[in-house]
Amino acid sequence: KKFGAAIVTLEHRYYGKSSPFKSHTTENLKYLSSKQALVDLAAFRQYYQDSLSLKLGRSNVENPWFTFGVSYAGALSAWFRLKFPHLTCGSLASSAVVLAVYNFTEFDEQVGVSAGLECKAALQEVTQLVEERLRSSKEELKASFGAAELKIDGDFMYFLADAAVMAFQYGIPDKLCSPILEAKKAGKDLVDTYALYVQEFFVESLGVSVKSYDRDHLKNTASGEDSADRLWWFQVCSEVAYFQVAPQNDSIRSSKIDTRYHLDL
Repeated sequence: KKFGAAIVTLEHRYYGKSSPFKSHTTENLKYLSSKQALVDLAAFRQYYQDSLSLKLGRSNVENPWFTFGVSYAGALSAWFRLKFPHLTCGSLASSAVVLAVYNFTEFDEQVGVSAGLECKAALQEVTQLVEERLRSSKEELKASFGAAELKIDGDFMYFLADAAVMAFQYGIPDKLCSPILEAKKAGKDLVDTYALYVQEFFVESLGVSVKSYDRDHLKNTASGEDSADRLWWFQVCSEVAYFQVAPQNDSIRSSKIDTRYHLDL
């Protein structure tokens, strides 16, 4: 409003209603890539600019364009500025994953740094306890997290790892660390405490779907509301990677989450 600007948001090709196919078979995903998305942005930018100029009765005049994005969209914002510098005057790329990292061990390492030594140690203990209980009471354990549908242990452990990440990624570490550390000091069951956090915060408050971690769900080729999970993992596996694998030493996440786990998806 201050600058008399308009905000225009585009839907990425294939996602939402922008799919060129009714079925998302691997063959039909051949046009899904960041490179194609960047060209889409350029084409739309020119179309919108021409439409605006026609509406205002102007010629040979262009508005300044500035791109914004966060995470993958942040990377697109930065890449767009590099690829089409004549179409934009600047770019804001927040938390942008501009480098395609194959084994992204630094992701877990940063979670540990953000958690602090005491909370990190408690989370590592949770992972160890969960892995032990997977061997003795798998069904009961998964049910306690509301994740009985995750039949593959790697999927389950990835789900738990992501749950921890959210507290630090969204700047609210106390949401996780406080109850975990309080439970540890009181001698309470750390797994039960973590399960409560996962269900109440990760699933209910953030609205995360347990199903999105089920690799059988990722095999669903139907185009619909749940397509985004398969589409994003296709981009991960075919282009950007960012495999959030467990570091060899001092990891918070389970060692089950390795390169092989990602390649088998």
